[in-house]
Amino acid sequence: LLIFAVLGIIALHTVEIWSYAAVYLGLGAIGEFEPALYFSTVSFTTIGYGDIVLGPQWRILSAIEGANGLILFGWSTAFLISMMSRLRTLEHDWLER
Repeated sequence: LLIFAVLGIIALHTVEIWSYAAVYLGLGAIGEFEPALYFSTVSFTTIGYGDIVLGPQWRILSAIEGANGLILFGWSTAFLISMMSRLRTLEHDWLER
C-alpha cells in the first residue's frame, strides 16, 4: 500500500512539473520543451540552478512554481508520515489479536 502511495505521489509531482513546462512553452517564456522541462523541474524542486532564467515578465511565475513545489513536497511528506502512522497502528492492533 505504501509503495503505491509513493508511486502515486511521484506520478502527481511529475504531472505538475510537466504542466508547468507546458505553460512555459505555451507562453513563449522558453522556446523548446526540453529546456522548459528542465527549468520546471529545477524550479519545482526549489533547486534553482540559474543556468536557465526567464525574462522579467515571467519571473513571478517561476517563483510561484517554486513555492508550489515546496508546499506540495511538504504536504506529500506529511501525507506519507500520516499514512505510515496509521498502518503502524493497524499492524500493532493486528499483532495483539
